[in-house]
Amino acid sequence: MSALSARGILGMTASTVKGAGVQGGRKERYSGTEHGINNLVEKERLEIVVHRTQVDTVVRIITRAAQTGEIGDGKIFVLPVADIVRVRTAETGVSAERMEGGMSDRTSKGMQHEWS
Repeated sequence: MSALSARGILGMTASTVKGAGVQGGRKERYSGTEHGINNLVEKERLEIVVHRTQVDTVVRIITRAAQTGEIGDGKIFVLPVADIVRVRTAETGVSAERMEGGMSDRTSKGMQHEWS
């Protein structure tokens, strides 16, 4: 999460969840403990909504920060968002998604970062 916020991705929701991936119902060892279908692995889930022009950048940031090469590195699901409504102001679309000081502000004010 710190890699994202350092690059101006400020709006996200983080949740601790439990699940099983590749290991399915088989028992796997993770951090010295066996995990099976009834003993799911604790994971972190991030939900982030960004403008479509930022998706590839955000995916690269997350992949670089999370990749260990081991089972359990996780998956990134990219889904389209039909619309966004900021309840306080009733703004919709891109203006509702925009956060002051976020990635779009940093890149539009000459504060571009190297993403690759």
